[in-house]
Amino acid sequence: MLCRVKKEARVGDSPDSAAITVEGLWKVFGSRARKVLDSEDRHLDQATLRDKTGCTAAVRDVSFEVRPGEVFVVMGLSGSGKSTLVRCLTRLIEPSEGRISIDGEDIGAASPARLREIRRHHVSMVFQHFGLLPHRKVIDNVAYGLEVQGTARAARHERAAEILSLVGLDGHADAYPDQLSGGMQQRVGLARALAVDPRVMLFDEPFSALDPLIRRDMQAEVIRLHREVGKTMVFITHDLSEALKLGERIAIMRAGSIVQLGTAEELVGAPADDYVADFVRDVPRSHVLSLRWICRAPEPDEPLDGPALPVTTLIKEAVGACASSASPLRVMDGEELVGVVDRVDLLGFLSEREAAA
Repeated sequence: MLCRVKKEARVGDSPDSAAITVEGLWKVFGSRARKVLDSEDRHLDQATLRDKTGCTAAVRDVSFEVRPGEVFVVMGLSGSGKSTLVRCLTRLIEPSEGRISIDGEDIGAASPARLREIRRHHVSMVFQHFGLLPHRKVIDNVAYGLEVQGTARAARHERAAEILSLVGLDGHADAYPDQLSGGMQQRVGLARALAVDPRVMLFDEPFSALDPLIRRDMQAEVIRLHREVGKTMVFITHDLSEALKLGERIAIMRAGSIVQLGTAEELVGAPADDYVADFVRDVPRSHVLSLRWICRAPEPDEPLDGPALPVTTLIKEAVGACASSASPLRVMDGEELVGVVDRVDLLGFLSEREAAA
């Protein structure tokens, strides 16, 4: 039983404060794209649409908002439309229909010159393939965006050295890309994106080509950098564990559409359909869900002298306290009691939910 807990308003909850707003976004590839969008064909599934018109709807009527300073993850399998979506945000791929705004500015209305300025100064992108310039030293690769902006050599090298230190590459400024490991090259790509001090960072599966251990290190690096610099980040991945680790909210895409958008808890605890349920089936629920998912109202004669834990405590972290207390755990939202959890509740969840996972 899910406890009812008051949700406090936070920066970015209203449309006016969103860092990124996407409304009714479509991207249809093919010579008859406009005709498709102007007809009932737009409602056809992907396979039928392709057979009938030769067009592919890679992104279908997608809407969402990204809060300032949020790590927003878009996840889906190959062909789900996630990479097309992120490229539409700065019109690297031109949308077929819909509205995109970044910090309130209508990207669709931006002139070519303004788009270049947005990409150079305000939005940086990190790709799966590093795209480093092989004939340039690391420091010059990191400083490249500043060079394009017209920043003087001394100033851009000073900034690049600062960012190299931030991403853990002190001592590698004079190396060339082919002298670095894959993980180090991706750190250079990350540093290059940070060097221009963008408001928004877009990541298109940046770590998918890396070895698992290096990939894990880079995920930890993104978490650390986000904590230190607080940039708004949109992260594209096909890996659920990566999405759960990085995302404050996660949008799951299928066949060009978002099938569910929510926190990791919401996706794992209340999947919108069988497709999402299948995605999260192997996730250990107790590692993701908090006590709010299993707490209940206390019985009239139930003691209320057990340990008090915040409602946000993960279930796995409450096992020890619950096992060592004769009284139920008190689940608290600040000073307010929102429910209790006893050994029976906890064991019932672990046996049923974990078995289902």
